[in-house]
Amino acid sequence: MREVTLDTTSIRSIAVIGSGLAGLTTAILLGDSGHNVRVFEKSRGPGGRLASKRVANGSADIGAQYFTSRNPGFTRFLDRWAGPQSYQIWNARFGYQTARGSWQAFPEEHRFVGTPRMTAISRALSEHITLESGVRIARLAQTNAKWQLTDTEGCQYDGFDQVVITAPPAQAQELLRDSGLEPLAEGLAEHVGNILPCWAVAAHFNRAVDFPFDAVRPNSDVLFWVANNSSKPGREDEGQWWVLHANPEWTQRHVDDAPESIAEALVAEFRALTGHEDAADDWVPHRWLYARSEAGDNPGYLFDPKTGIGLAGDWLAGGRVEGAWESASQLVQMMADSPEQ
Repeated sequence: MREVTLDTTSIRSIAVIGSGLAGLTTAILLGDSGHNVRVFEKSRGPGGRLASKRVANGSADIGAQYFTSRNPGFTRFLDRWAGPQSYQIWNARFGYQTARGSWQAFPEEHRFVGTPRMTAISRALSEHITLESGVRIARLAQTNAKWQLTDTEGCQYDGFDQVVITAPPAQAQELLRDSGLEPLAEGLAEHVGNILPCWAVAAHFNRAVDFPFDAVRPNSDVLFWVANNSSKPGREDEGQWWVLHANPEWTQRHVDDAPESIAEALVAEFRALTGHEDAADDWVPHRWLYARSEAGDNPGYLFDPKTGIGLAGDWLAGGRVEGAWESASQLVQMMADSPEQ
């Protein structure tokens, strides 16, 4: 995939909905080309699944656990816009459990994490954009070839030539339907069905867990992923914080259960898996309704030239963190190559 280089004298006003990595990448690349870009984020800050929770004396990464960079353009982008100090290699012992219960090491590969937390990357990237946080866009309306955005409080934002949506497909579909853009909404049906939920719990143990791996994919009906968050660079924890992700099927059966019972169940499974006798002395649960994408169609991005609406996200490019950057980069390149809307 070629890197984005834009050469245009046509300055457009573009709204980007969502400030995960796809939204941040879109806004930075479009802004760097001279366009006027405004990003709207429903949460208090940027990041999407590059998420961390505040915990005692630090933080724990409860969303994306690490990322790879198989396209060297991705790390060049991060070095330029977030800075090389915002991430490091996680030299962890990775493993997975076979169906027979034996443990195997993951293939060797550079795996990176934000330092001192995953949100360090998104915070650094957000310094280069205009971000409206705490604003949930509810409707889009087009008049005289210009888009108007209305949020859930009734506030309106006018004058956009194009709109890029980087929210998860279910939320993007709801926004398009509420905006009377039913054909575009229906085109997301398959992608909506491919997104899986995940209960996540960060659990603290005063005594170090005696386990031969720092991060594993267990053969479990409950747990999908287990990682020693305290083993990541830049974390200076007393004791150990472990991040536990439930598998999608288990999450779907318990999606509306009380967070306390979820934490108890995941910690119990973790203790059985590792043989750790001590109970967790603290935990922080989080429910991801739109956690990761199953294998499916990966077009890279979506764009409707009639309306000037584009969609980008990791769910359009294989589900990995790097896929969010690839999706946004491809969309921006296509917008640069296309005639002005």
